[in-house]
Amino acid sequence: MGLVRVAAVQLEATQDVSENLATCLRLIDDAAARGAQLIVLPEFCNHLSWYADRAQARERATRPGDPFLTSLSERAARHGVHLKVNVTHAHPDGTTGGTNFLFGPSGELLGQCDKQTLMGSENDFLNPGGQVGPIVDTPLGRLGMYACMEGVLPEVARGLALRGAQVLLNSLNSFATDEASLHIPVRAAENRVWVVAANKIGPLLPIEHLPRISAGLGVPPQWLHGAGESQIVAPDGTVVARGPRTGEAVVIADIDPALADAKGRAFTARRPALYGPLAQPPHGRRHPAGAPSLNVAVVRSPDAVATAAADGAELILLTVPADPSAVATALANTTAHAVLAQATGGVLVGAQGVVGRQEQGEAPCVFAMPWGRLAIVIGEDSIVPEHFRLAALDDADVVVVLGEPQEPWELALGLPERAAENRLNLVHSQAVFSLSGDFTLWTQWEGPFTGRISHPIITEAKPGEEVTHAVVAPAQAANRLVSRNTDLVDGRPWRLLHALIEG
Repeated sequence: MGLVRVAAVQLEATQDVSENLATCLRLIDDAAARGAQLIVLPEFCNHLSWYADRAQARERATRPGDPFLTSLSERAARHGVHLKVNVTHAHPDGTTGGTNFLFGPSGELLGQCDKQTLMGSENDFLNPGGQVGPIVDTPLGRLGMYACMEGVLPEVARGLALRGAQVLLNSLNSFATDEASLHIPVRAAENRVWVVAANKIGPLLPIEHLPRISAGLGVPPQWLHGAGESQIVAPDGTVVARGPRTGEAVVIADIDPALADAKGRAFTARRPALYGPLAQPPHGRRHPAGAPSLNVAVVRSPDAVATAAADGAELILLTVPADPSAVATALANTTAHAVLAQATGGVLVGAQGVVGRQEQGEAPCVFAMPWGRLAIVIGEDSIVPEHFRLAALDDADVVVVLGEPQEPWELALGLPERAAENRLNLVHSQAVFSLSGDFTLWTQWEGPFTGRISHPIITEAKPGEEVTHAVVAPAQAANRLVSRNTDLVDGRPWRLLHALIEG
């Protein structure tokens, strides 16, 4: 197979289908001229994702054999390239999908699939996909396709990787800057695959409506533009090529798909027998929201436990070995609890002694606390997205993570993403990840909108600091609605998760 030259193309789409087609063809020509063998275009290339109703969305969607898709197929054949596109597509059965197409170097259709998780208003005019996407075996490697919101949740990319994909092709239509900083690269690292991600630039809403929508949201108009930063990411999470924040771009890199075959810890740490609840119908949150805020502390000496509790910490992570009975003594006459590691797991200690245990490799126990619900994740379990998903399904508000990262991506991408995709506050020896109240789109934000939607607030533990204090927000874990009809936990494609739970 050897090296493959891939391209992620970022462009602006309008409500003029002919203009959009011309833009796509021009940039495909550019990528091919630069030697690209595999080209990925953004989501909704055919039409701006804005419709009056479901009927209009279907009327303006592509159809099998229409001029839009035929022109793209012919351009792939002209250059002898593999081309991945995403459009709104009218299926013969009457449904309209956010559809991925992969055309081969002879213009043939190699595979297609509909977006499984829709975002916000997309639910008003599109139908979610009812089948998993194919793994397309090509001379360039085994390819899998997904789109935008599917990459904000872990399951679709995870399933593609578990089914053998080496290169994941992600088409985006997003103004969120944490796509590029977090959601795109983490899918590569946690699954040990390549990711080629193409995002939009320019207004994502009709220009004539921008002032009204901007004023209603309290969001400056420039933040309602595609966030750009299309990128190509290696299996260790390293971004090997990135586009600019604004402006058209063809992002090029040479990749070795075979590097994605060395899965290592990313898959051996999985425990599929535990993951059955992920494939069960959503049931919503069953427990009330926790406290608005919680003082936590990361402590590096048993002698500092009492001091941290006296200073107001209600949850303490002790990062060094200690006798639980001595820790209980240090907590005497307080309502604080501490979490610390033992030989094969972790213990939860209060003034009265050990009140809970969690073994590594077992489903997370969620403990009822005065301020909310607590889970403990240990060692290799911390690199497994499914493990944190189980905690979220059991309404955890805060997760204490025991163990030190073995690879850079685990702290830089993995833990922030576990907080973001599940709405969980995390406490780790090197950083505390707290949920922001500014999260749900299409509602007024308290602080200035900066393009970051789901990225947690991070308090780093400084080297040599005996006690690090931080504040987390248990109550925010109850809000999982990133947009209308888009729940980060219940919105997972639960009917299509066979690859995650069967092996």
